[in-house]
Amino acid sequence: MLRAPVARPGSQRRCSSSRRLTLQTRAAGQESLCPGADCLAEEDGSVIVRDDLDALLQVLPADIREPLVSHPERASLLEVVLDLGRRPEARFLGKPGGQFLREAEITKDDLAHAEAALGDFGGDNRAGVEGTLHRISAIRNRKGSIVGLTCRVGRAVTGHIDMIRDVLDVPNSVLFLGRPGVGKTTVIREMARVLSDELHKRVVIVDTSNEIGGDGDVPHPAIGGARRMQVPDPSQQHKIMIEAVENHMPEIVIVDEIGTEAEALACRTIAERGVQLIGTAHGQLLENLIKNPTLSDLVGGICSVTLGDEEARSRGTQKSVLERKAPPTFPLVIEMRERAYWVTHWVEDSVDCLLTGRVPIVQVRRRDSGSKKVMVEECRYDTTEERDSSGAPPAPTGAPTSPVARHANDIADANGVFDSMFGYGPATFGNSYGAADSGPAASRGSDPYAWAQRLRDIPDEDVLAELSLMGYTGDTGSVGRRGGDKFSFASGTGSSKKSKRRNSVGRAVGNTRRR
Repeated sequence: MLRAPVARPGSQRRCSSSRRLTLQTRAAGQESLCPGADCLAEEDGSVIVRDDLDALLQVLPADIREPLVSHPERASLLEVVLDLGRRPEARFLGKPGGQFLREAEITKDDLAHAEAALGDFGGDNRAGVEGTLHRISAIRNRKGSIVGLTCRVGRAVTGHIDMIRDVLDVPNSVLFLGRPGVGKTTVIREMARVLSDELHKRVVIVDTSNEIGGDGDVPHPAIGGARRMQVPDPSQQHKIMIEAVENHMPEIVIVDEIGTEAEALACRTIAERGVQLIGTAHGQLLENLIKNPTLSDLVGGICSVTLGDEEARSRGTQKSVLERKAPPTFPLVIEMRERAYWVTHWVEDSVDCLLTGRVPIVQVRRRDSGSKKVMVEECRYDTTEERDSSGAPPAPTGAPTSPVARHANDIADANGVFDSMFGYGPATFGNSYGAADSGPAASRGSDPYAWAQRLRDIPDEDVLAELSLMGYTGDTGSVGRRGGDKFSFASGTGSSKKSKRRNSVGRAVGNTRRR
């Protein structure tokens, strides 16, 4: 039985200020200390360290750089967009739209100035500023000339690790799923630091675009003692992943933006060799992975199975059904809906439930807006949208729907979440596939035909006993309180109408013979 560890108090954490990380924070659920002016506390309780923003601004032309140097919202700058023939635009975290930095449009000279300051772009049209986490992406025309630049600010963020601090000691591979810009790379960067420095694991990062470890030959201090392998060509990332396992004996391999079938197969190979994986992929929900033929192998793959007559009858389904093909490469998938709102799936259970039309039980991890502590709740998957939009749990409507809330520090108790992952307790996280459906939609009080849904999931030989227990028939086929003659088929004697018809026909034949 696995136990989730409690975050260790007094742990030392480092974050970036210029070239060194000097911030010390306490463990999960405690307020962070933020010496100096380079740290900014977010609304969700994490701490952002502004990492060499001046180095990125030096890439921009002077008349574009000056408004940002003294901008009141400089700490929340997300990216600067330079498109040929359009005004330069700055975009900020948490604000829709952007802000124009000058009235004059971008010219080819402006783009040439930025390109000269950056150097060569890689095969993925990305470049960086050496020693920083910033990323500059190019847009080219059909002739290969640069006609647009996206200068994205890279920051080392501490505090988000508190959302999954209890997961780190459990050797399960984790996949982060979310839209671009939600903070997936930021989280795995901090995980690399904690795993290598605090838990003393052998961590290797496969860094395709130098976005995790920063640009340059020397990795950024934000990844701690983790080793970094750069990828010369993005199309060769899967080969570097295999090379990392074969040559450098890692305990944990971290890879960003898994997007091709070759990379998915490389993840499968690494997982089969007993190495833990931490990765990210673009998507919103677990269903996106299930329906994606390129990446579906990450959650076990989907195949069509033809059932026998007896099996199809016992399941109450058609003969051709979809099933999970193999054990998932990533046993845990985390949907990052927002920076401080995550939905965690135990993949085997969730995929099996979704393929059979059931509603899985998931974990909702969120940072409480008042106390800034991480709360872990178990709920039905179909209630997560309501929680996401309201920011708070809905009113309890049933046992499985009402949340089981607790602080992240209390996850390692006797009834911890990882006990339920492996089948301890009915209708809980990781054990909802084998449990009976319940909740408002399946309640017998709200649905008078809920008993019929239960009959689909039991063998034929148990149907008679089930109907008898519910009072539809007697033990010997006698009429029950609900049944009447129309339920006498359950005793194997046929319907009452059919029986009456046979009797009437027999009497008619007898009368004819007498005549």
